[in-house]
Parts: sequence; C-alpha cells; structure tokens
Amino acid sequence: MTKLPEIAVSFAGVSRRFGEVRAVDGVSFEIQDGEFFSMLGPSGSGKTTCLRLIAGFEQPDAGNIAIHGANVEGVPPYQRDVNTVFQDYALFPHMSVSENVEYGLMIRRVPAAERRRRSQEMLGLVKLEALGTRKPNQLSGGQRQRVALARALINRPSVLLLDEPLGALDLKLREQMQEELKALQRQVGITFIHVTHDQGEALAMSDRLAVFNHGRIEQIGAPAEIYEHPASAFVAGFVGVSNVCSGELARRLTASAQPFAIRPEKIAMFGASEQGPDGWLAIAGRIRAVTYHGATTRYAVALEGGGELAVMQQNAGDGEPFASIGEPVRLAWSRRLNQPLAGDL
Repeated sequence: MTKLPEIAVSFAGVSRRFGEVRAVDGVSFEIQDGEFFSMLGPSGSGKTTCLRLIAGFEQPDAGNIAIHGANVEGVPPYQRDVNTVFQDYALFPHMSVSENVEYGLMIRRVPAAERRRRSQEMLGLVKLEALGTRKPNQLSGGQRQRVALARALINRPSVLLLDEPLGALDLKLREQMQEELKALQRQVGITFIHVTHDQGEALAMSDRLAVFNHGRIEQIGAPAEIYEHPASAFVAGFVGVSNVCSGELARRLTASAQPFAIRPEKIAMFGASEQGPDGWLAIAGRIRAVTYHGATTRYAVALEGGGELAVMQQNAGDGEPFASIGEPVRLAWSRRLNQPLAGDL
C-alpha cells in the first residue's frame, strides 16, 4: 500500500479581516511535509498574512489552521514548531555571528558547550563556519541571510517560514541564493514555506506554489503546471508574461469569444509574405516596438484589425533583431498552445 504524504500545514476556510479589508478570504490548502511551498502574489494579496497566521503573529477570524495535524488556535508563536526568516534578517548587531545563531538555544537554557557545538554545525551547513567571530555589519547581504537561516534552523523546527528572504539582495546574489536555499531545504528535509512577489523566484525554487489575489487563491500547482496551464487571466498575466486574448480578438483567431492565453515565446514570427505551418493560427501585424534583453528580444506587434501581441524570440548569431519597428510580419502558433481561461478579463 502506498503511504500518503503527511500534511505539515493545513488551512480550512481561513479568513482574516483588518477593519473592512478581507486580507485572507476563506482560504483552504494543504502543504505536504518536506515540501518547498511558495505563496506568490502582488502586495496586498494575502500571502504574507497567511504566513503570519502560520507563525502565530496573527489569529484567524474564521476557519482552522493545523500544523502536523494539531489545531493551533490560540497557540502563541513561541509554542509553535515553526521558525521565521525575515527579509531584513533581524540579526542583533552587538552580537557575533555565533552568538546570533546560538540565541534561540540560550533562551531555552541549553548548556553553553552544546550551544557552541550546534552553532558550529549550523554555520557549517550554511558555509560560514570560519566567520563565527564577526559582527553582522562585517558581512555581505548574502552572508547575513545565511546567518539568519542558521539561527532559524538551530532550534530544529518542523516548518521554516521565509518572508521575502531574498528581497534585499541584488539580482546575481538573489539567483545564487535561490539555488542555495533549495539545496539547503533538500539537505535538512523540513518543510519550507516561502512568501514572494517574484514570479521567477517562485518558479525556480518551489515544489508547488499558490498564486494569491485579493485574499484568495487563484491556483495551486507545480511551477510548470502554473506556467503552462494558468487557470485564470490573473495567473496568466501575473506569472511570467502572457498574451491574454478575449472578445473580438479571440473570435478573429479562433471563431470563438472564449478567452485564452498564449505565451510570447510560443509565437513564431515570419516575414509578411511567409506562411506558418498548416493548421496553425496566424495573424498579420506590424512591429510597434523592439526591446533587446540579451539572450532574447521582445517585440510588440500591432495586429491588423486591432489588438497587440508580445512575441519573444531567442537571439542567435550576432543578436540582430528579426524585424525593425514599422516592418510588417506574420505571427503563427499551434492551436494546442492556447490556454483557455476562466475569470473576469
């Protein structure tokens, strides 16, 4: 018999209001034990409030939250088997790196020798074992983030909460830390719950992710599922870049007003006199804008009859654009790449 995965955290009809604002509005989901789960959405979508509800910093107005099957209603943060890593690291500036990491054990009155041993173990885990005597202001942003991770993990929580942990880092360091965080999660084997508004970050790091909008979850799934099969116009537009076709444009292309999304990189671009493969959807247009992105070039194409589509093409050779502003082109793509959408457009 296949053993069902254990549930680390579950929400059942959870709501949280702040005055007239429904920050979290009847949300239900389950996070499996050992999963890297991201909550993705714009500011004010409810993702951070959900994280604070798990941590115990907020209490729900309705519904139930359970951690490893135990209802945590009224349980204070320090009695929950979770720890939080914040975007600003929240390190004590007057303490050394080792003292910062040991702090949680000191509060629990763990003997000094045991504290030092576990602190060194954690610093080794995050590759900072040689920096234990330094102060936080002597570290780079990435190193401070690793110290915050070591401090959160030293108490051996069953769930680690990550509140926009990479938001203060520059792009190159953020990408490096994405890889390190995922590798660290695999190594320690505990549940990571990660809040971010960065779509690329969520897609790169998560086993599954939930896309939040106005206090509700629009879609939950694996990164490829969310990206390739968005359930709504909001998900299609928020996760990556997508062309959302509806109304008259959808009817011109498919003979149906049913809205659909097509990713820019799925669209092939030809010269105005060329034809796409048989059976593909095709439409003529004229280049309105060209934006060079290094590995790719993005084209905004104004369509005959109205509307506009974004097209992303991989650069090859010398990187010269396929077409220039004002040039007529023909766009085509396979019908099977259209993703039907639900929700208001």
